[in-house]
Amino acid sequence: MRIITAASLLLIAFGSLTCSRFNNKPSTEVSTDRVIVISPIYNEIIWALGAQDKVVGVDLSSTYPPDIKNVTTVGYHRALSAEGILSLHPTVILSEDNNIGPPQVVEQIKQLNIPIQGFNSKNDSIEGTKALIREIGAFFHKEQRAEDLCNNLDQQLAAAQETVKQYTDHPKVAIVHFGRASNVYMVVGKTGGEGGAGGKMIEMAGGIPAIQADGMERMASPEIIAQANPDVILVTSYGYDHAGGTNDAIKQLPGVDTSNAAKNNKIYRIEEGDLMYFGPRTGDNLLKLAKLIHQ
Repeated sequence: MRIITAASLLLIAFGSLTCSRFNNKPSTEVSTDRVIVISPIYNEIIWALGAQDKVVGVDLSSTYPPDIKNVTTVGYHRALSAEGILSLHPTVILSEDNNIGPPQVVEQIKQLNIPIQGFNSKNDSIEGTKALIREIGAFFHKEQRAEDLCNNLDQQLAAAQETVKQYTDHPKVAIVHFGRASNVYMVVGKTGGEGGAGGKMIEMAGGIPAIQADGMERMASPEIIAQANPDVILVTSYGYDHAGGTNDAIKQLPGVDTSNAAKNNKIYRIEEGDLMYFGPRTGDNLLKLAKLIHQ
């Protein structure tokens, strides 16, 4: 009953916000006074733009920059809290591809006419990332800052690429990622990962993706890692910590203990946002990644 009552009250407050509802296109007609952002990359860009004062709520997968932890969370993108969202009185919700749930929460938001929007540009490449930075910059009226971020990204990448040229080895690198929604460990293929960056980042850093398949695959069989036999294994932060926070714990995952990476203790924890999607820090992240996999 409390949820229904809250929804009824907010229906009056948000009744006039009918434009752009559930259109996955950014509209300048909505108010950015109170924004909920359900996307790690959107949040990272918003903070880099200096528009974080507009953000009143974020999803639990958004962990960068560190001070984002001071913002109220509304759950994971597919397990959102209706009460949490409604209590923040948002004027707009930003989400990639409307990939949010559960359905009953989405329906409540829809009935309240709270706009849910995404941006047309996708951060599946460097150029796409710069386009996304500019698009979000325009949405928050931070156009010049967006251009500065794009120029800085180009400079970072140029510096990182010069460093990568110095490495003559090409280690096979596997990425292990924990899917919080599915509660399973997965290996990331050459074009897989959130935002599709994981395998591409490995190649840009002078490595070879050990898993050549596209997308992500469950670690359901020891053969997946055993046959790939990576020289380096990168475990994204949440999964590494979830396993116990030690390399010995990671070696208990299927097929890991027989790999060259395990034998040489080249298993490394890496922040999810540094590897799994392109963003304003990709140049610097690439430099750190190259040093990590070649050491």
